[in-house]
Amino acid sequence: MATISTQLRTLLKEPSKDEVLRVFFSLSPQPMPEEVQLGERVDISAVVSIQGLEDSSYAGRVYIIGSYLAFASLDRKSVRFTLPLSTVRRVERLNSRTGAFALSLLLWHGLKIILQLTSLRPTADAFCVRLRDALKLQLQLGNMRSMKTFVKTCYSESLVGGTVDGEREDGSLLSADTQSFLGGLGLKFKFPGDPKKLREASKTKLWAQYLREHGRNLTLLRYPQSTRLVQVGLPNRLRGEIWETLSGSLYLRLQNPGVYAKILEDNHGRTSTSTEEIEKDLQRSLPEYSAYQTEEGIATLRRVLTAYSWRNPELGYCQAMNILAAAILIYMSEEQAFWLLEVLCVRLLPGYYSPSMHGTLLDQRVFEALVHRCLPMIHDHFTKVDVQLSVASLPWFLSLFINSMPMIFAFRIVDCFFCMGPKVLFQVGLAILKINGEALLNIQDDGGFIHLMREYFASLDRSANPDSTDSRARAITKFQELLLVAFREFSVITDEMIHNERRRFRGEIIHGIESFSKRAAIRHLKSFRRFGKDQIGLVYDVLFKAICIAPPPVSLNPPVTASNANGEHERPETRIDINTFRVFLSDIATWARNDAIVSNGFQERIDRTIAEHELIDRLFFYWDTSCRGALSLQDLVNGLDGIMFSDLMSSIEWFFTLHDKDKDGYLTRDEVLTLSESLLHIFRYERGDAYLGAVSRFMTNAFEYGDTLAQESGAPPPPPPPVDGEAAPEPPANRPYLNLATFRMVVLADELLEEFFEQDLRESFRLQPVEIEDVSHVGQGGAAGLLNGFLSAVTTEENRRLFNRFTDEVGKTIGKHTVMHRPSIGRVDRAMALEEPKARESLLPRLLVPLGSGSDAGGDGRRSPSPSPSFRQDKEKNALLGAPVGVQSPASPLTASASGVINPLKFAVLERTPFAIDAAGDDGETDDEDAQLDTAAVRDDDETVLDEVDAFLEANDSGLSEVDKAIAKDLQTASPMK
Repeated sequence: MATISTQLRTLLKEPSKDEVLRVFFSLSPQPMPEEVQLGERVDISAVVSIQGLEDSSYAGRVYIIGSYLAFASLDRKSVRFTLPLSTVRRVERLNSRTGAFALSLLLWHGLKIILQLTSLRPTADAFCVRLRDALKLQLQLGNMRSMKTFVKTCYSESLVGGTVDGEREDGSLLSADTQSFLGGLGLKFKFPGDPKKLREASKTKLWAQYLREHGRNLTLLRYPQSTRLVQVGLPNRLRGEIWETLSGSLYLRLQNPGVYAKILEDNHGRTSTSTEEIEKDLQRSLPEYSAYQTEEGIATLRRVLTAYSWRNPELGYCQAMNILAAAILIYMSEEQAFWLLEVLCVRLLPGYYSPSMHGTLLDQRVFEALVHRCLPMIHDHFTKVDVQLSVASLPWFLSLFINSMPMIFAFRIVDCFFCMGPKVLFQVGLAILKINGEALLNIQDDGGFIHLMREYFASLDRSANPDSTDSRARAITKFQELLLVAFREFSVITDEMIHNERRRFRGEIIHGIESFSKRAAIRHLKSFRRFGKDQIGLVYDVLFKAICIAPPPVSLNPPVTASNANGEHERPETRIDINTFRVFLSDIATWARNDAIVSNGFQERIDRTIAEHELIDRLFFYWDTSCRGALSLQDLVNGLDGIMFSDLMSSIEWFFTLHDKDKDGYLTRDEVLTLSESLLHIFRYERGDAYLGAVSRFMTNAFEYGDTLAQESGAPPPPPPPVDGEAAPEPPANRPYLNLATFRMVVLADELLEEFFEQDLRESFRLQPVEIEDVSHVGQGGAAGLLNGFLSAVTTEENRRLFNRFTDEVGKTIGKHTVMHRPSIGRVDRAMALEEPKARESLLPRLLVPLGSGSDAGGDGRRSPSPSPSFRQDKEKNALLGAPVGVQSPASPLTASASGVINPLKFAVLERTPFAIDAAGDDGETDDEDAQLDTAAVRDDDETVLDEVDAFLEANDSGLSEVDKAIAKDLQTASPMK
């Protein structure tokens, strides 16, 4: 059975506002345990500026989110930063001549930022109190003491401090002994590309200046200039650190010291299906890079991928993760790459590398819609000649273009991806199609499409205008043209647009994936038993609905590590625990749920709750034949087959065996009582007293036969009669008492029980999902119709529950609130079901009736026990909570758009074209082409590096008026309040 992924169930839910905000500030969607005690986030309007830096004032909102201080400008793109509170050394209130409420924050690296709080004074005071409490907690947790050790792992400390030595021009180290900070394989095996052509020295110089003025690593403030520098391209030596800072993986590494090493240690020597797949792909991970031609590079990649497969066992390992990890490890250490992989798989690219690949399929559908909107001619031509866009675009998105174009250019796109988010993938993809538009209109099949793209990517270093008379135009390469088109012409592609398009196509993708998963699960079943294929599909639908409502714990579905007798790993399958089983059974068995018909004078509705009884738990363990404490789809099919296709005798035997705990063919007295309780649970809502009388007669007859047979079998004689005033002693409760033949005879002696086991028990299991009916129109007038029309407009379950509670209270006040329960059997057409219980007659011949039996009207001896008070209907619960509405798994076939996306992965992702331009250049390399670039095309100075991207950068507005700017300037020289 294909595993039903919890990531796919997460996809069904919209993220909360807090989760969206945390993701925006590069934080994990869920807070860390120590952040929970800080309470909910707080925010306030503020103007931020850097002391001593002109034109650094921007208006926006500042937030305290857990253990972080965050800020975003009004346009949410000009200025943004996320600061761990442990980096704040001192907070002072400034004495402003204008009376502004301002704070000065001294950060770890000596940078001072000024926060001018522009809200009302009580709001500002409350914010300051919260900030003070959060800082105190950081001090108590000892997070500030760990800062000194942590920042030493960052290269920017050495770069800004001027202690960098022993480096080549491309940033790699001359000797590994000089390394005191984290770094990737490029330090030893050199970085891709020629450092002279990439202008590494100029980029490093500009970044060093920016880091001095705007903070570094944990205290980095993202001003507009940082985006410009990222678009130009990051220097090799800083690339890994900037990646983890922009993505937020730096904060995960800060909060989880030693976790990576512990995962490797705890799982040393263990194997799983993921580790086997990793071994197959290791040799196919960027083989053209020199590090992965050695055992050292392969071992590094193996450790990172293996550790993450144990960190996230549900995801494990997916194809293309090896390409991504191999590229990251060129610039980052193992621990850095491990946490960046976590951010990519969970937050930046959710669902891309899951077993269902739902995130990839969803974004491919979004990309097709954007092509249809922005490039309609190309879209119409592809539709006409039946060319699948995803044949080429799927590898682009999965590998972030690393597997499609030369690495030196792909890493430039990855730089922008971490800086500006996933929208970059869509912008670059659209730009590629637009630039090659004329050629694309001439292709006729998928092969031509892939060939054209490969040729284009191989020419990215060539001039975009080779025939131009302008030397500056000739100097623009095809890759620079690609970035210009992507960020200028497709700047309309925003994060909000991507989010809306994903929400639009989410249901379609889930429909296709679950249809595929459903077919795979059914196909992998060992046996259908007596069910048809359509019936098995209904069982799967109910199972998926139950998992959506009550997901089983992840521990029930760990990565497959054990091998069978043939040395092969078992096929992974979804198993459910007892809580999920209760939800599943409530949709299958009528007696496993409580359907309360509530009428309050305003509306009539059905409230459904899951029944709680020992019979349900007993059934769970009865079907768990492998004794795992969990059930698979095959277990459920086997269990349902045992009762839904049974005849009278089989049903009686099934019910008997269900209550025979030790499976010795006998029921003890306690087990007879438990069986009677189970019958009473099933009959608890039946009309009349006939079923209650049937169970009473069953108990009396059962104990009568049991006592008689016990005497005939030579069992110890019954205890002597009790002395006056003493209770009658009971026989042992744990000795064999009633066998199957006797149980069958007692059941067949009662016509109502006979019909129950012949028909009703089997029919109480119904495969089609039972929906909660809307009976609001029954017996109601115009007022009820008006209220129910209003109620139908209330979409949230919580609001509907509140409304129902309110109408119930009003109904109780006016005396019109009634609750009736729908019966489980509901055979009201049977006259005997409504008759009063008749006086019981003994089933034994008169001579065999034990002396003193309760069936003898004149006897005064020991009587058979009667149903205990625990059997009475005081056990019934009239809970009025609304049942959660699950999402049913669709049963229609997988759509062509979804199924057609997966197949190209096998040949498009794993095969990477080697590009000569990626070869690492030597320090002393010079040729005529370089000389021409230096003199005519590209002036190798700082200003030219920034001028490259000025054409497609938008102006950034600080959101401040001239008066506001004057106040912010005055705060630059304000002194702290005493």
